[in-house]
Amino acid sequence: MNRDDTERLHTAVLVAPASEKRRVRKQRQNAAAKLQTEQQHSEREETRAKYLAELAERRGTSYLPAAGEPGPAQLRSPGRFRLPRHQDTSATLAGAYPFLAEGGLGSDGVFVGQDLYSGGSFVYDPWVLYARGIITAPNLVLAGIVGSGKSSLAKSLYTRSLPFGRRVYVPGDPKGEHTAVAEAVGGRAIVLGHGLATRLNPLDEGYRPSGMSDESWASTVASRRRDLIGALAETVLTRPLTPLEHTAIDTALTEVVRSNDVPILPMVVEHILAPTPHADPDGRLAEDGRLVGHALRRLVAGDLAGLFDGPSTVTFDPTLPMISLDLSRVTENSTLISVLMTCSSAWMESALLDPNGGQRWCIYDEAWRLMSHPALLRRMDAHWRLARHYGIANMLIFHKLTDLENVGDQGSAMRALANSLLANAETRIIYRQESDQLGVTAGTLGLTGTEQKLLPGLGVGQGLWRIKDRSFVCQHQLHPDELALFDTTGRMVG
Repeated sequence: MNRDDTERLHTAVLVAPASEKRRVRKQRQNAAAKLQTEQQHSEREETRAKYLAELAERRGTSYLPAAGEPGPAQLRSPGRFRLPRHQDTSATLAGAYPFLAEGGLGSDGVFVGQDLYSGGSFVYDPWVLYARGIITAPNLVLAGIVGSGKSSLAKSLYTRSLPFGRRVYVPGDPKGEHTAVAEAVGGRAIVLGHGLATRLNPLDEGYRPSGMSDESWASTVASRRRDLIGALAETVLTRPLTPLEHTAIDTALTEVVRSNDVPILPMVVEHILAPTPHADPDGRLAEDGRLVGHALRRLVAGDLAGLFDGPSTVTFDPTLPMISLDLSRVTENSTLISVLMTCSSAWMESALLDPNGGQRWCIYDEAWRLMSHPALLRRMDAHWRLARHYGIANMLIFHKLTDLENVGDQGSAMRALANSLLANAETRIIYRQESDQLGVTAGTLGLTGTEQKLLPGLGVGQGLWRIKDRSFVCQHQLHPDELALFDTTGRMVG
């Protein structure tokens, strides 16, 4: 009897009529229970038989012996290898099994010093790393307190790059630290200040890139002069120019260039304040340009006079290995620093446009001073965004990252530009920081807890290098001649 018959019998028992005798109903229930028990027993027997068959099949299958194939080809030692368990403290185990360090950035590029984790040489070159795809932005940020050795590191990086064909531009050196270096490597430092015979003419044509036609060159010079005069006026006025003021500058510049082979700034000021009847037939242009004319007059006859009121006595030669603009004589006048940096940045841009100009370091020392001027900050931001196009690597040098908080107001456009400079630098080098700066530094750069704890204990010349997602701790090393030339504290150790 199968399962269906059993179920039908069981159902018949349940639906039996009430009039049926109790004895017959009891017999049917017993018969149904017996059939169900037999069915369950049969299923268990089938399952057991299947299991025994599978077990017999597994036992009958031949496998390799536990000791391997017998004979001389088994390649086993005569005895079993046994290693006793060892228990010790974590300090002892750390000495017996030191942490592993990665192999570094390779051997191509500029030697910096020693990797303190691996003990090997540490080499860095932004152009090599960019070519290998390790970084996508060749810009660098360097921060460290006074006396930590960051200035010596910056000078080592760019001077050791010179044999590789790179050039160095320092568009503004507020402390004059790079002047001796520029002269030592065969470059030039342009020293400006009141009482000196040095003059810079903002209207100089500047460096002409190779392969540029006469028509393109004339258009480039005219545009550069117009933009530079406008930037100088905005710097002195501390506000953007109006359309009428732009027109006054364009008209005066056109008149000066037409009638003079070597235009200078006093001529432009004169034409803005007193335009010719041909340029201003209704007399409205003089009134429209009155404020911008008086602002530019400060550069030729006011408190900023003596630097821009004549033809240039020095030239900006981008073919030299290094050029530095020494601003140590004018550090007391922030407006004058901004004006000089604006001029030098414009001349540097003309050299950067040369397709045969090669690769260059652009060094922005004492960046907190330079970034406080909106016109300079905008130019720096443009250079950083176009670094790959120009083939340059920008280096921004701070004392501490909280200096960025002094640039503009919270939420302002200047603060956003300052933060973008940091975001566009995939190489961050942090030298020793004070304890009150650790939280801001770690939060800004995304440091781990271990990296943050390293910063207060770093010695002179030791820095934490964050290159994209990789970290290194490097001891900068100097040659004795470099130590004598670079170091201003006498405390750096080779």
